[in-house]
Amino acid sequence: MPIAEDPQPRPAEGREPGGSDPSGAGEKDPFADLVLDEEFVKGAAVTEQSGRTRMLAARWKHTPPVDPGGRRSVNDGPAKAGRRFGRTPKPPVTDPWGNPRPRRRRLDWRAPLYVVLTIAVLLAALNLDGLRSWYSDHYGGGSSNAHTPVPTVAPETAQPTAAPPKVDEQQPTVDHPWAGSVAEGWPSGAEAFVLPDARATGVFSAEQVGTQLQLVKDYLTAANLDPQVIAGGRPEAALALLDREDRDRAINALANPAKDTDPTTWFSRFDQREAVQVGDTVKVQGRITFEGDGDKGLLVHADFSYVYAMRPGPDAAKRAASPQPPTGGQPPTKPAAPKDGTAKPVGLLVPVGLLVPAADVAGDTWTTRTIVRRVENFRFYDPARYRVNPKKLVFGEGGGSESANSSCDVYDGYYHPEFDQFAAQSPDAPGSRPTGPTTDPYDRRKDLSTRDECGAASRL
Repeated sequence: MPIAEDPQPRPAEGREPGGSDPSGAGEKDPFADLVLDEEFVKGAAVTEQSGRTRMLAARWKHTPPVDPGGRRSVNDGPAKAGRRFGRTPKPPVTDPWGNPRPRRRRLDWRAPLYVVLTIAVLLAALNLDGLRSWYSDHYGGGSSNAHTPVPTVAPETAQPTAAPPKVDEQQPTVDHPWAGSVAEGWPSGAEAFVLPDARATGVFSAEQVGTQLQLVKDYLTAANLDPQVIAGGRPEAALALLDREDRDRAINALANPAKDTDPTTWFSRFDQREAVQVGDTVKVQGRITFEGDGDKGLLVHADFSYVYAMRPGPDAAKRAASPQPPTGGQPPTKPAAPKDGTAKPVGLLVPVGLLVPAADVAGDTWTTRTIVRRVENFRFYDPARYRVNPKKLVFGEGGGSESANSSCDVYDGYYHPEFDQFAAQSPDAPGSRPTGPTTDPYDRRKDLSTRDECGAASRL
């Protein structure tokens, strides 16, 4: 840096006036012309290192520093873009002085997983049939026995113009009692009894018509959907809704079953020793309509098909081998009287509430279905002209019922479904071979057949 010159030269420090050198060396002093003023102090540069710098320099001379990673300086430049799905290498582990130390080995979690997967594959290979069955039940799996649900169908609002579409034939089981049946998509239970909008008819107001329609629905539910009645119990709730004359007729049919007084024309009943209902679900399809009776009264029409899923009872195989012979319209032969001297008819009535629950069976047990179609007309007379009970039902003229998959010419008060697993046991048994035409029990386009013959069902 430039040194300012003093206009008045002064003798150098340490020299005497007159220019004599006390040391006697005679050489020029390098600091003789240096002026330590304010400008010199401001322009001076500090070159002395700090104590910490000297200490680190001495340590690193023998042990160079190790970069632990994960830290960046402002002089490192922009960070490099990392890989999105790649694995970033972990920084080395060091001690507080920067010396590397070995990592702890962690257990590899993949080894136990490989062992478990290997065992699972071996077990599956040893039970291929069970695995195939499980996959078919849960996911279909392409097996011909896989359960394929059918589309849901709403209750009828008018007489259908076409038969229900065909569905894949499948063997129904306890786990899948509706497999292979178009009824799987039908409404279930009392929800299928959709009542039409009530309106004033004859001498009855809209409110009275609504009450009468509900009375019909209650009877249909009690006579066809009650699990106790289906299991052979006495239909007390249904009987209580009938007027005196019709109630007496129904009670007589229950006590004396015959061709002309068959209780199954009134109620859906099965003998638990032979057939047991699978669950409590009954598939129902049909409609309720009403009109005036021409005498200031009301006519209510009920046309419904009921589908019952049944499994074999404890005596199903024995009864299939020796079914009851046809009765020819006469009451069935009664068994020998017990020791107390009281004879009980074949159509034995079991009081509601005393039915013994049937034993459980395997879920893959074959089941079958019985389809019953009933057409019933109920008449509500003008109470001002007829002596009637407005809270009771009176059957009108017409109507009837027909069933599919029930032994022909057996009139003991029960339906008798046939099971495929026992069909080969009685090829020549009476009543086991239908003689009439083959019909579709799910086709509701036509009225009930008036022919008195035993036909075959094209599907169940």
